[in-house]
Amino acid sequence: MEQEGIRIGQVMIRYYGIIIVVAMLVAAWVAARLAKRDGKDPEHIWGALTWAIIPGIILARLWFVVFPPVSMTAGCLTADTSDMCRDTAWFLQNVTNLQNGPLAIWSGGLSIFGAIIGGFIGAYIYIRRNKLQLGPWLDIAAVALPLGQAIGRWANFVNQELYGAVTDLPWGITIESAKRVAPFGSTIDFPVATTRFHPLFLYESLWSLVAFFVLLNIFQRYRKRLLPGDIFLLYIMQYSVIRFILEFLRVEVTLVGNFNWSQVVCVVAFAGSLIYFIYRHRAGAPVPQAAPPEPGKATQ
Repeated sequence: MEQEGIRIGQVMIRYYGIIIVVAMLVAAWVAARLAKRDGKDPEHIWGALTWAIIPGIILARLWFVVFPPVSMTAGCLTADTSDMCRDTAWFLQNVTNLQNGPLAIWSGGLSIFGAIIGGFIGAYIYIRRNKLQLGPWLDIAAVALPLGQAIGRWANFVNQELYGAVTDLPWGITIESAKRVAPFGSTIDFPVATTRFHPLFLYESLWSLVAFFVLLNIFQRYRKRLLPGDIFLLYIMQYSVIRFILEFLRVEVTLVGNFNWSQVVCVVAFAGSLIYFIYRHRAGAPVPQAAPPEPGKATQ
């Protein structure tokens, strides 16, 4: 066992990957339980997961490659060769670099925005292939997703990433000098033993855990007052809020022009979900969610 994973011969099984896999399996197990209680075939959850994994990973990495954080691109616009320059062009020129290149997902660098979009595309294709109603299954996914996020964020802790600015709060965490980004790289100005940073991964993990229980309560007690797909819209809105707030503390932000791209995405996602939620309910009174007839055995 090593710091970053378990080595078996020449193969390194990284804790980052193990935690991500556990997060997906736990979320899928919870979703399958909810589906079964709702009279639906739980096998569809596992079928949708198999369709969601690959596009989810591809778009999660692609988003990171297209919108890399400013800590990776600081040297691209200056003559200072000590600053890192790994912009989109660098990734495209270093496809075979299995340490830091675009294929090295085991080294970190998976965007949750891309993961949600990619996973949605894969699951949508599966749902349509099996002739299922989209809204009720999205609501089930919306309950389980925050639990997966709450677990998965601890992969960032293992990789010593997703931390914020320096803090004096007692729950601040230390970060190795090699894992730090500008302007905190200097161990003279920011000693390793005494400098602590906001654990953003922990903040988001705790928020997601609370979101899981809140959405689960809504699903179990108030779903009949809502339209199919409403809980999924609530999921998007709640995550947009916490991500927007945490971006103010984050040191590895993504800038497009002078704008924090993640915050722009959050504003658009929140506004779009809220407007659509209001529009749906203004168009007509909510109706109880009827369980769709299952077409039989899941096809994968």
